[in-house]
Amino acid sequence: MGLTFYIVDVFAEEKYAGNQLAVVRGGADLPDETLQKIALEMNYSETTFVLSEGEIEGGYDVRIFTPGGEVPFAGHPTLGTAYVIQHEILDDPVERVTLNLKAGNIPVTFGEVLWMRQLQPTFGKTLDPASVASMLHLERADLDDHYPIQDVSTGLPALIVPLKNLDALQRCRVHRDRYLEVVEYIEAKNVLVFCPEPHERSDLSVRMFAPGLGVSEDPATGSANGCLAGYLVEHCYFGTDYIDVQVEQGYEIGRPSLLYLQAEKKDDETTVHVGGKVQMVAKGKLV
Repeated sequence: MGLTFYIVDVFAEEKYAGNQLAVVRGGADLPDETLQKIALEMNYSETTFVLSEGEIEGGYDVRIFTPGGEVPFAGHPTLGTAYVIQHEILDDPVERVTLNLKAGNIPVTFGEVLWMRQLQPTFGKTLDPASVASMLHLERADLDDHYPIQDVSTGLPALIVPLKNLDALQRCRVHRDRYLEVVEYIEAKNVLVFCPEPHERSDLSVRMFAPGLGVSEDPATGSANGCLAGYLVEHCYFGTDYIDVQVEQGYEIGRPSLLYLQAEKKDDETTVHVGGKVQMVAKGKLV
């Protein structure tokens, strides 16, 4: 096969933190079942395939696979793949690359922090707090009643659950049967819980669960945090329709990550940017 692959840590301030990703260079001539087998063997939450060595209609064709199937968009694969294109594929650095994903064209800009602009957020159903508290092994009083529990999407839906404090966030455990009941009638299968209390130095702490997709807990989730960014400005969580905040994730599973969120709502349009640092870990060949 002879394809080159790279392992990177995304949303990581240093190596071996954040969320690891496999980026495979090539694969355009391989059948979908082979791409799926490679993703399964890599066994990361997602594996991406950079199918074009140059730009096609202004961007690089990229597909994203989880071990269980293809997804139209995911956050840390977008940033990690853009990093590999910048540092391993291009001869000269650029200020921005665009990834042509199934969900749409996602631009990534480069600097000390990589930033991706996500799709315009959409807001779906709101859920009953009691059923969600039961799903998370929490008390009803652990949830913040000032804000709704809502299905939100910026390309990949997430159920956003506001909690009161870090203690409640750390006590979360997903009851799988109740999870399956809750997500049956909504688009989201990812469940992001958050609170306005940091582990160390951020503005918010989050955790993300998706047992129905084979992810018991994710160490860093760009797509779900993009949904969170849209949610925060939609509901004026910080008392304003603009945010520039830092988010900590992954502490409970020993993969501490730091994500940067910017969002602004003007009239009926909301722009969402999610950023983070990327670290190169390894490079090899598929045989």
